[in-house]
Amino acid sequence: VVSDGEAETGPLSGSWQSINFLNPKRDGAVLPILHINDGKLSGPTVLGRMEDEELRMLFSGFGYQVLTVAGSDPAKVHPELALSLDRAYEQIRAIQKEARENGVKGRPRWPLILLRTPDGWTGPKEVDGVPLEGTYRAHRSPLMDARENPDHLRLLESWLRSYKPEELFDGNGRLRADLEALAPKGELRMGASPYANGGKLLVELDLPDFANYAVSIKPRGTVDAEATRVAGNFVRDVIRRNPNNFRVFCPDETDSNRLGAVFEVTDRCLVSKILPGDDHISPDGRVMEVLSEHACEGWLEGYLWTGRHGLLVSYEAFATVLDSMASQHAKWLKLYKEIPWRHPIASLNYLLTSHVWRQEYDGYTHQGPGFIDTLINKKGDVVRIYLPPDANTLLSTLDHCLRSRHYVNLIIAEKQPALQWLSMEEARAHCARGASIWEWAGNDGGDPDIVLGCAGDVPTLEAIAASWLLQTHIPELRVRVVNVVDLMTMSPPAYHPHGMDNQEFINLFTEEKEVIFAFHGYRRMVHDLVHGRPNPARFHVRGFVEEGTTTTAFDMVVINGMSRYHLAIEVLRRVPRLASRTQPIIDLFEQKLAEHRIYVKSHLDDLPEIQNWTWSAPHPAAG
Repeated sequence: VVSDGEAETGPLSGSWQSINFLNPKRDGAVLPILHINDGKLSGPTVLGRMEDEELRMLFSGFGYQVLTVAGSDPAKVHPELALSLDRAYEQIRAIQKEARENGVKGRPRWPLILLRTPDGWTGPKEVDGVPLEGTYRAHRSPLMDARENPDHLRLLESWLRSYKPEELFDGNGRLRADLEALAPKGELRMGASPYANGGKLLVELDLPDFANYAVSIKPRGTVDAEATRVAGNFVRDVIRRNPNNFRVFCPDETDSNRLGAVFEVTDRCLVSKILPGDDHISPDGRVMEVLSEHACEGWLEGYLWTGRHGLLVSYEAFATVLDSMASQHAKWLKLYKEIPWRHPIASLNYLLTSHVWRQEYDGYTHQGPGFIDTLINKKGDVVRIYLPPDANTLLSTLDHCLRSRHYVNLIIAEKQPALQWLSMEEARAHCARGASIWEWAGNDGGDPDIVLGCAGDVPTLEAIAASWLLQTHIPELRVRVVNVVDLMTMSPPAYHPHGMDNQEFINLFTEEKEVIFAFHGYRRMVHDLVHGRPNPARFHVRGFVEEGTTTTAFDMVVINGMSRYHLAIEVLRRVPRLASRTQPIIDLFEQKLAEHRIYVKSHLDDLPEIQNWTWSAPHPAAG
């Protein structure tokens, strides 16, 4: 049952299109009842002011078979509604029978009931001389002071007695036995349906061994791969092995986000007209694509609640459209876990790509990492945030998230070709720890002058390149590189169960050395995470500062102050031991930034030394 006020919202307005994806051969069915009472908290509704014929045409246009029930006399409306419910049920069963016996032949016209009754129906006609029933005022609490106001108390009593409780309950207040016998029993009760407690129906996914999709990294930091394309092969085989309880939900971006391999084993779901030139479209498709993030989120939540598994894939910037829905799901999971008879459901998994740092074509509007900020403030025992730096860590992370229960898992990974850092064995170990020292990328020998931290694929690239520059130009500087793949390990354990204890934190970041941290999102978040850690003021974070445009990959990190040169300069300014030697090197790096700015404007591309850079063992620069 949907109210006409709720129907004005964007998510619900978009949801009417869902019948285009409902396969009557294998799916269940929903009977929408749109309750039109023309009342919101302080005014009328759009649908409430439409004529019955307008409403019929509107929903007929969406593809529904419209049944209308209207009136203000309960004695007439109740039997009319009962008759419409019976008709709708018969229509649903007829649609399903036809599809299951003869196959799906286009989109059927599913029934929808328009129920028009007064707002505040059967309540007081007026209160204190002001009309109530049939007005927006009935949408609020109509008798707020019945305890102190005798007139309001009499109205309340009259209202409640109008339901004739003496005909419903015995002298002890118990529902009459003949009426109680009418109630559904067993799993026919709404709260007892296994679909209302989907964990009871949950079947483990049959997952392939993600190590079989590993990218070879030999030699390290020289091999390019598209992380999400590699992950797409894994997801393809998850669908192949789980054809009845796993779906991908994506707002028209499956191919764009490099997951096109899934179409080797399935199609995009659509029950409407299919044309000869369509690409992988069928009513049986396991990929749910509609250009509505709200619809994708709502579908996935329902799919999880009823005991299945799924993955929502989207551009990172568009995920902020889902802030409210994601927050409400996290709140629901928090409360769900407090009810002992509820069984854990599969996690809600987001894979966000086309992210803030690699939007060379779409530009500033698509450069927004704020979805992390939305989720990170939810309960620690519900939310997980992962920033895999390469393809092998993405595979390990994705496998872990698909196996998990009762979380909201956020994974952010890039689709563009990028250098690969860890072997599969190293990736497994790194993801298990959540954060670790990359000894091959530094030269600290256990006693660093400075720590270069990083979280996210592009920040990792820039941090490693900065370490290489520093080791090349000032080899006596001892640099440690720490990569964080599980962002919540940075949090103290009192706030998140993944948070490392202080000794582990010190083992990585030391107790007092300065830390230059390159971060995928907004800088402030890292400062919030390390609050309460030893000497948190020594963390100096570089990340997105809302600078962006349609520009090159390296120019994005330059204009946000997170390039390898910015990081290296920040390091050199914070190592007193070598202060007498650092200024010429700082001048060199600042010159490189100036060269970049000139080159990118004249060539609309990055300098060859940036484009062609790969990792190699650093050798001291001549002179």
